Amino acid sequence: MKPAVPEPNTWAIEAKGLRKSFGRVAALRDVNLRVPYLQSATILGPNGAGKSTLIRILSTLIRPSSGHARVDGLDVQTWGTEVRRRIGFAAHQTLLYGDLSALQNLRFYGRMYGLADVESRVQELISRVELTERQNDPVRTLSRGMQQRLAIARCLLHDPRILLLDEPYTGLDQRAARILTSLMHELLAEGRTLLMTTHDLQWAAEVAQQVFILLGGRVVHQASAAGLSAQDLREIYQQHVEKRP
Repeated sequence: MKPAVPEPNTWAIEAKGLRKSFGRVAALRDVNLRVPYLQSATILGPNGAGKSTLIRILSTLIRPSSGHARVDGLDVQTWGTEVRRRIGFAAHQTLLYGDLSALQNLRFYGRMYGLADVESRVQELISRVELTERQNDPVRTLSRGMQQRLAIARCLLHDPRILLLDEPYTGLDQRAARILTSLMHELLAEGRTLLMTTHDLQWAAEVAQQVFILLGGRVVHQASAAGLSAQDLREIYQQHVEKRP
């Protein structure tokens, strides 16, 4: 019998000595990080740094080779089902059905979550992500920015307080990125915790309160992002990644 579900501690997200290998390739090497509740943290790093691997472990999609990870106080290996109930996860792939409309996609996922009033929740979220005028259009006809906002709506259906977002800014134009950033600030104001990966230093500077830089599967820099401009963040990134021997 499993022990009682532990109460949340200080950290919304915590990794300790986290390792992940795919055959002989080490994707993560002794990763340690902590994200407090009610904050937004961003993981930066070049392609192949291990960003997506880390966030997929935290979202319970893959298991670590060793080490521990906790989300909302729960070990992601022991309490995978419960962790999935408590998080919203938006991958680089939107996990939406292209031939279904925005409404149909959210209704489908709402039923999967077992929501009591699916229609009311779907309409609320469609309005919130500014897709009311396109709600009946097939998802494949929507722009990348619209699809990304719909993916965020999908992961908000069950009202999670912790959101894991993998490369949410990829492929977005400036207007779409501004809308997404505004939405993230609203979610933080509601008392949610955000962890995202991104290549985009400009938008990372506008959203992140804490920054981790991942390189070669290791955290090579972590710091508060309070007061940092995009240029400040770019200089830090260059110091730890682009100029690293």
